[in-house]
Amino acid sequence: MNTTAETIGAAELVAKQRTYFDSGATRSVNFRIEQLKKFKAAFIQNEEKIYEALKRDFNKPVFETYTTELGMIHEEIGAMIKNVSKWATPQLVGTALGNLPAKSYIYPDPYGVVLVIGAWNYPLQLTLLPVVGAIAAGNTVVIKPPRVAKHTYKVIVDLIANCFEERYVSCLDVNVDNSEMLEQRYDYIFFTGGIAVGKVIARAAAEHLTPTTLELGGKSPCIVDETASIEVAARRIMWGKSMNAGQTCVAPDYLLVHEKVKDKLFQAMKKVVHEFYGDDASKSVDYASIINDKHFDRLSSMLKDGRIVLGGKVDSAKRHISPTVITDIDLDHPLMADEIFGPILPAFTFNHLDDAFKIVKSYEKPLAFYIFSNSYKNQQRCMNEIQFGGGCINDTVAHLLNEELPFGGVGHSGIGAYHGKHSFDTFTHFKGVMNKVTWPDIPLRYPPYHSKLGIIKKVIN
Repeated sequence: MNTTAETIGAAELVAKQRTYFDSGATRSVNFRIEQLKKFKAAFIQNEEKIYEALKRDFNKPVFETYTTELGMIHEEIGAMIKNVSKWATPQLVGTALGNLPAKSYIYPDPYGVVLVIGAWNYPLQLTLLPVVGAIAAGNTVVIKPPRVAKHTYKVIVDLIANCFEERYVSCLDVNVDNSEMLEQRYDYIFFTGGIAVGKVIARAAAEHLTPTTLELGGKSPCIVDETASIEVAARRIMWGKSMNAGQTCVAPDYLLVHEKVKDKLFQAMKKVVHEFYGDDASKSVDYASIINDKHFDRLSSMLKDGRIVLGGKVDSAKRHISPTVITDIDLDHPLMADEIFGPILPAFTFNHLDDAFKIVKSYEKPLAFYIFSNSYKNQQRCMNEIQFGGGCINDTVAHLLNEELPFGGVGHSGIGAYHGKHSFDTFTHFKGVMNKVTWPDIPLRYPPYHSKLGIIKKVIN
């Protein structure tokens, strides 16, 4: 049990964990499974505290807390417990003819001391889901939970302290600043957050040549073409945009809708939001709030221009912004400058898919991409011509819930991926090993080389 995490500096914590890792204790697959089971039990034991904390931080509905935070962690732990024995077993692979007689293996090897830095918008899941993968892969873990979500932060710190020994898995002390944290040498760094901070993490990691996964973000587009099933599109777009009050890294960030169906889509969206939240979303128990005043002020200030076709209601006392669709703005509007991270959806129209592609490609490669279309040709054009981290055809956000799919960005939206087997792989170095017999020791490869080149060419070609 971790009882001293609040009094230890980053350097001492990393040193303790490195010593523990070097002892070999974390390499045992049985040990890993035992720790994962303890972790699962801790989530079950603290479930009500987790609900309460996220309610206080976000006014988050219990249903959303379970489906987007706790449930995903339980699924990840279950997948690791079920499969880690197989994943951690050395794999026999083929051997090149020139190396025979021999056997070749790929050995899954933990990196060592891993640093996991969480994000505030889904503070439990985005912090602890990577920890599950790091434990399954046999590492020790230093955790920095997001402090913006202050109530959930405390729950995470207490949960980790009561579940694990400090030398194995521990949260950094609240007094450890980013500089002290990043000065240390880790064996792997996993960061979830914004692009600007991601660059800082990458620079710090480069000092020690530390491999990293950077889960970032960006402006994720949603295209609705003239063949789309409009009622379904409206429901699934507004679900993805309204979840957690839009504070979701893979939420649709802006809408590109075909001119022929825009009015029908907007009307369907109005109907859907009313079905979801009633006449006033701020009074709905199923709709979250903005995390703090700073983010509320940032979002509400961007509603001054354009034409609001849906929503637009704000309540500063509740930090509430209703699900909003806004049109008649330019691409240089503040809403289009950075990832919105709120329940505001700017909408633009197009007449040809090429015009929509031009807008998408004018921004950096997005973390997510969505296309609503019943045209196979248009679907495949999007898949083949647009680069993005992951996404959906005729849905939004739901790809995140499939542990079989890698989740991660590309370019400015991130480096690396995780979830399920991809999490295990992220925190694992795969060592290539050849085990060769000592007899016979064929002299073909040794000097002198005279007259041997022709034989080698025949073997290789």
